[in-house]
Amino acid sequence: MFRYLKTHLKAFRDDVEGSVSIEAVMIFPALFWAFCAMVVFFDAYRQTSVNNKAAYTISDMISRETQPMNPQYLENAKKFLDYLTISDGSDTSLRVSLLRWKAANQEFETVWSETVGNKTALQTDNVKSWSDRLPIMVNNEQIIVVETWTDYEPPLNVGLAARDISSFVFTRPRFSPQIVWSDT
Repeated sequence: MFRYLKTHLKAFRDDVEGSVSIEAVMIFPALFWAFCAMVVFFDAYRQTSVNNKAAYTISDMISRETQPMNPQYLENAKKFLDYLTISDGSDTSLRVSLLRWKAANQEFETVWSETVGNKTALQTDNVKSWSDRLPIMVNNEQIIVVETWTDYEPPLNVGLAARDISSFVFTRPRFSPQIVWSDT
């Protein structure tokens, strides 16, 4: 019995005759999945790029401020993030922080940090060891850090899970030596 089965399986393997329609039916699901996967992965990379560009735009916008920033300004910056990322606003967060380098301690300190969304503000303990994430700076130099988060839900289920796309951007103040926060 085993010899009979082995002979027939070998004959099936060595048979070169076939029908194109049968082969197409066998390969079509794999091709369809590959096409859908390419669309989903392209969309995920596109959304990551859009999120990074939005963070750079907001960071540049803040770096040019000469007037004190306030909660209204930050809310409008979040609305701008939602507009740029084509989001309804419920799945995005924005954190803007102003950090100062303290050369004596060789660490960063938080001057101020404000958020809109579901993230918490940064404290000095959070940023002390960020010397590997931020550029070399002179004593008391300040740097603006803009962080954005966008929830990404793939349009099709091809094995890519929903994820949080984040951006981390830093910029020096341009027109004034510091960016001031005002709660009013």
